[in-house]
Amino acid sequence: MMREIIPADELFSKARAVGQYYGFTPLTALTVKKRGQQKAKAGYPEALATLSLDPVAETVASFLKQCQNIDYAPNPRQPLFVWHTNIAPGRPAQKKATIQFHALGSDRAIADAVIIRALIALVRDLYHEEPVVRINSMGDKETRARYSRELGNFFKKRATVLPEECITCAKQDAFAAAELAIAQECAEDLPAPTEHLSDASRKRFEDLLEYLEMTETPYELARNLISRGSIWNDTCFEVLAGGRRVAWGSRYNDLARHFFPSAPFSATGAVLQVASEGMAVVKTKSSKLRFSFVHIGDEAKRLSIQLAEDFRKAHISLAQDIGVESLTEQLLLAERRESPYLLIMGRKEALEGSAILRNRKTQEETILPLLGLTERLKSFA
Repeated sequence: MMREIIPADELFSKARAVGQYYGFTPLTALTVKKRGQQKAKAGYPEALATLSLDPVAETVASFLKQCQNIDYAPNPRQPLFVWHTNIAPGRPAQKKATIQFHALGSDRAIADAVIIRALIALVRDLYHEEPVVRINSMGDKETRARYSRELGNFFKKRATVLPEECITCAKQDAFAAAELAIAQECAEDLPAPTEHLSDASRKRFEDLLEYLEMTETPYELARNLISRGSIWNDTCFEVLAGGRRVAWGSRYNDLARHFFPSAPFSATGAVLQVASEGMAVVKTKSSKLRFSFVHIGDEAKRLSIQLAEDFRKAHISLAQDIGVESLTEQLLLAERRESPYLLIMGRKEALEGSAILRNRKTQEETILPLLGLTERLKSFA
């Protein structure tokens, strides 16, 4: 039987470990860096009052508000991959704990893929079950408008055979009516949003599916998975454990623009919610990470996603920034960590199945095969 309540300390420690290995910085670390530089706190954007936010959207909006308060937004050179939780070490956990993973500033499929992989790792650890990932695409504004009209026609044509509450709901909100029909299992012939995708949305969705397949990430296409509200766009996905949804995510470019109108950027996020209890223990400052893994090129990026789980299971003292494209930026981030070793992989190494280990002090380099890599790294630790 899947457990219903997870101790706060376990949630916090496992989320922190997953964040480290998959390249997500804790929001608390960004807040500390900006301490003393925060702008005066502003209220929520007025435009949000006119939108109907579901519970996940409200959680994401709260996260964006915190990013806005510390004036932390991505730039073209360096997207932000951030994880966040409402668990505060040293304080009693809230009854409903949340763990969030966000990719801000990256329009590429790797952003969605890394979040999905991180969620799979965390859910597997927390529930000791193999999670199921269901994925769909609602497309961009153009697609959503087209799909909304299609849903409206669907409910009008079937007004005599579908439940009356679905027909009544459709007159106000076609997406809500579709969710209601799905919940009541009377939507077998409901139009699929992927049949109405714009060219740009179709390309984005195909890129993500290709990325998931090339990184051997298990998923199911879910034609009846729908994101409601105008703040969600393109990819949406859910993670199930024991047949129950434990996490949900989507792209939310329009919601992000409400908080950062002067610097619009792409945004993807996911929220895991679970009942919790107890208190997360305040950890003493850990020692420096031994390895920083830097990589360049699609082949190396895909391998880095797969290797993250090997490193985590082997407890290698390592961090990486999978979502950061620029090698220069990755090296700068590695410099800040002051790791004694760099693990470097480019396209050549990825194709050859190897990586370069560089001693930052002596600049000595050793070529290591990926087969048995974790055991070899332990010998340098």
